[in-house]
Amino acid sequence: MGTIPEATQTHLHSNGVVAYPTSTLPGLATLPTTEALDELFALKKRQADQPVSLGVATLEQASLLVEVPDFAYRLLAGFERGSLTLILDAHSPLDPRLGGHRVAVRVFAHPQAIDLANTMGPVTATSANIAGTPPLSSAEDAGQELGLVAHAILPGNCPGGHGSTLLSVEKSEGSPMGYSVSIMREGVIPYTDVTSWMSKNH
Repeated sequence: MGTIPEATQTHLHSNGVVAYPTSTLPGLATLPTTEALDELFALKKRQADQPVSLGVATLEQASLLVEVPDFAYRLLAGFERGSLTLILDAHSPLDPRLGGHRVAVRVFAHPQAIDLANTMGPVTATSANIAGTPPLSSAEDAGQELGLVAHAILPGNCPGGHGSTLLSVEKSEGSPMGYSVSIMREGVIPYTDVTSWMSKNH
């Protein structure tokens, strides 16, 4: 049974923004609709040409929106949950603020974030702060600083630390797995660990 309050669910269905805890820093969730993204980007004062990622409970859930090769399941299983974010091909173009043809997807590790995605489907996974300002470690503090109402905040402390390592997964006829992986942002997983896994699992 999920623990996401009905008022929070209604807020998200009404294109609202919700602060929630993750395994690193507080995040901001909206549904991947044009109107909700308008609210999110205005709240964060984020430039429209800086796409945000989507958070999901499982890669199977992400497969509704993006192409998830079998290789991607094996890659994520080789590392700690939530430590990698994969950029994958969209089935059909999404809002450019989600990346358009190529969408970054992170499988949540925090129980509350997993519950949120299980209840609502894929939601945005961007830090709960105004662009350019340091994020706070508590979802409640972050939400209040952004002026969110109580039912738009799922309380919880976050351990902080490095963010996920961002990898671009692209089809490649020259690769033994049929896909190539390139690093876009190094985070909690060093890229050498990724290349080592690739060499052992091709």
